[in-house]
Amino acid sequence: MSSALGQPHPVAIAFFLVFIAVTLAITWWAARRTRTTSHFYAAGRSITGFQNGLALAGDYMSAASFLGIAGLVSLSGFDGLIYSTGWLVGWPVVLFLIAEPLRNLGKYTFADVVAYRMRQRPVRVSAAVGTLATVVFYLIAQMVGAGNLIRLMFGLPYEVAVVVVGVVMLAYVLFGGMIATTWVQIVKAVLLLSGAFILALLVVARFGFNPVALFSAAADRYGAAVLTPGQLVANPWDAVSLGLALMFGTAGLPHILMRFYTVPDARSARVSVFYATGFIGFFYLLTFILGFGAMVIVGQEAIRAVDRGGNMAALLLAEGLGGTPFLGFIAAVAFATILAVVAGLTLSGAAALSHDLWVNVIRHGEASEQEQFRVARLATVVLGALAIGLGITFKGQNVAFMVGLAFAIAASANFPALFLSMFWRGFSTAGAVASMTTGTVSAVLLIYLSPTLQLDVLHHASALFPLRNPGLVTVPLAFLSGAAASLGWPDREAAGRFAEVERRALLGAAGE
Repeated sequence: MSSALGQPHPVAIAFFLVFIAVTLAITWWAARRTRTTSHFYAAGRSITGFQNGLALAGDYMSAASFLGIAGLVSLSGFDGLIYSTGWLVGWPVVLFLIAEPLRNLGKYTFADVVAYRMRQRPVRVSAAVGTLATVVFYLIAQMVGAGNLIRLMFGLPYEVAVVVVGVVMLAYVLFGGMIATTWVQIVKAVLLLSGAFILALLVVARFGFNPVALFSAAADRYGAAVLTPGQLVANPWDAVSLGLALMFGTAGLPHILMRFYTVPDARSARVSVFYATGFIGFFYLLTFILGFGAMVIVGQEAIRAVDRGGNMAALLLAEGLGGTPFLGFIAAVAFATILAVVAGLTLSGAAALSHDLWVNVIRHGEASEQEQFRVARLATVVLGALAIGLGITFKGQNVAFMVGLAFAIAASANFPALFLSMFWRGFSTAGAVASMTTGTVSAVLLIYLSPTLQLDVLHHASALFPLRNPGLVTVPLAFLSGAAASLGWPDREAAGRFAEVERRALLGAAGE
């Protein structure tokens, strides 16, 4: 099929400009209310449970979810579902283990929780390194998706498109902080759920509102193998490793954990996870329909011709079902998706640099409010520039794959230390540092040695590490190193404050 992708179109451009205008208006409104670090990092803790649930869903339903999963399913069939399932099943872990204690114990970052009863400086340095590693890999995926999207919708060079996205995102975060980011995510979540639902409805309408007929059509065209596992993840160890990374990575993502500080209390944190799980579950069911719809209606050859990673499958499907105007709307929704997630990621990375490293490590907690604000904005600019550079470097990669790697780092670097600090009395400062450092270094090293980087990006003949995602090795390694270091170098003061942590995690306190 012929496509308008790559050719500027007035309707598509109009949708983009309307969204940019609306979000900049939100930023202007938020900037007038962003006066303190609490507003910048946590929206003044004024967001309700339902609003935060939508914002969490908006933060989580990234370019990897919308563009990447639809693309993977359209090119690989059933195996694309492992990403949808893996990302969804992490939410019960967040609901039952993380949300309430995190809100009661922390202030701005997850490092507040890990460092609560331990020596601040070594723990915060280790936590900041893990956070920044996760944010960097996640940013790569979003910027690659954004670059492809703007390039194809406006006909701009890929590199220029990445720069445009980076500049607009910086405007949100620098001027509006968490208040602007939250409301942009809420608007984006509503648009994304609506757009994906309409698109899925048009797909099943083509097949008499019978999803089985859609799957049968896919099998008739590409063989029954598209309905069975093994097309994308042939090695069962790869499947288990990816599943572990996606499930526990959700509970270690810094930009997701940071959202729990925007609500007034622990009850609101639980309520927000409940709503987010419902919205996200519904959305991932839709992406499966979109992937198979693109496979049948657009065709794998046409999808690969536009983008070899498959990231434009959902947009091609929208064009095939609703013409260029509907393509413009869905493209604007995808653009909103990317901008909102990039803003949330940049804000969490800036919090790690300014709150964890500058304020608590370098300044020993003595920085003034004005100084903290200034450093936070400077850190935002640094991360924005880094995001643009990485987006250009990793041109052409499938965004769901790249986010899967970010989840592996989050699951290894952040989740084990967070879990052990809240639930094990014997967890010590040495254990926290060992767990986060081992998790971060081993995940990044094994990702570099994996087929994903060695074969797909660097085009080498072989890879030293056989698994495409290192979660199966690095998550247990982070737990074991944390336990071993805690037993070898116990921390009596940390153990003595565990009762305080338990009490506050369950009952709450004046955490601000």
